[in-house]
Parts: sequence; structure tokens; C-alpha cells
Amino acid sequence: MKLLYAEDERAMSEAVTDILSYHKYSVDAVYDGQDALDYARNEQYDGIILDVMMPKMSGFEVLRQLRAEGINTPVLLLTAKAEVEDRIEGLDLGADDYLPKPFAMGELLARVRAMLRRREDFTPNILKVGDLCLNQQSAELSCGEKSVVLPKLEYKLMELLMLNRGICLSTEDMLVKVWGYDTDSDLGVVWVYISYLRKRLAALGSSVEIRARRGVGYLLSAGDEK
Repeated sequence: MKLLYAEDERAMSEAVTDILSYHKYSVDAVYDGQDALDYARNEQYDGIILDVMMPKMSGFEVLRQLRAEGINTPVLLLTAKAEVEDRIEGLDLGADDYLPKPFAMGELLARVRAMLRRREDFTPNILKVGDLCLNQQSAELSCGEKSVVLPKLEYKLMELLMLNRGICLSTEDMLVKVWGYDTDSDLGVVWVYISYLRKRLAALGSSVEIRARRGVGYLLSAGDEK
């Protein structure tokens, strides 16, 4: 199981990472909220452990952004704040569990195991547009009996288009939402990936189309829609 662990206290980070690694988890450790958000956007994790009080972005802000972008990876929040209001805020933002500091390592491990069990039991969300289905857990795009597992960036772009069916998205908007605000890529990369997805749709035999509106952007539409 692969975990992302965001904690700005280096000694705490090293201790928790060592314990998790000893129990056979693969751990990426980061030390501020911005790195946590970037890693969560660009890697596939089974679970995320977020400290609330971090430099650059708080755990709450990271969680809010992840859920807004449709990233549903289970999240365990860690914080020195024990107030009920803070726990409620974290859960309302989409956290799966909440563990106040200081905590026993055994309890942390138990919370992580519980979080990952819930993920395994979770019935994946399926996005549907026309004859096209996208499994948000496995990144599998299917039409009838044909299917393909999309690479990460193709998946994120396809998901964005399906979530905004019939809405014309600008190239700039797609670049930011899929590649991130601090990307070094230019607008041309969006055109390239739109081309990849069009080829996927053709190979699957789907009637769904990615339509271009000159000077505006792109939208996803079922074959019978104008």
C-alpha cells in the first residue's frame, strides 16, 4: 500500500515514516501543504495522512482542493487541535478520519488500516456520458464490451470533461485543472491530450465526441447532442 504523509515537524515525520515502513507501507513524506497537494495530484496513493498545521497550505486547504478536483483518495487528518469544531470542519471537507496529537503509534496504525479497509470496500464511482463509462477508481474507460485503462493525465482530462458534460471548457482552464497552476507545460499539451482521447474514443467505438469551439475551448457531448 502506498501512502502520502505530510508533516512539517521533521522528527515526527521521520518517526512515523519509519513505523509505517516497518509495517510494509510505501511512504512518500513531504513537509508542507503545497508539496502535499502536488504529490496527491500527480501520484496514485492508497491513502493520505495530512497534518492540519503546515506551511504554505494547511491540511484543511489541501483537503478542500483535492476534493474540489475530484480526488477521492482516503484522508486521515492529524492535528494538535482537539476542538470539536475543527474535527467537524475536517470531516465536512471530506476527511475519512481524524486523529488528535499526541497519539500512540499503535492507534495511528489502526486508523490507517481502517481507512484502507474502507477504501477496499468502496464501490467505485462510475461516470457515464452516452455509451461511455469511466471508472473513477481504476481509471478504466469503457464502451460496451471494449475498455482501456487510461494513463494518469488522460484519465484526469477525461474525468474533467465528463464531469462538465456539455460545458465548454477553455484550454487554459483545462491546463490548470489537469496539469496544475505551477506547470511548465504550455497550451499545446492540452491539444495533444485531446487528440489522444479522441483516438481512444474512436478505438472504443463510442458515439461520444470531444467537440472544439473555435476560440473558446472543448466540450464533451453524446453523439445525439448538438
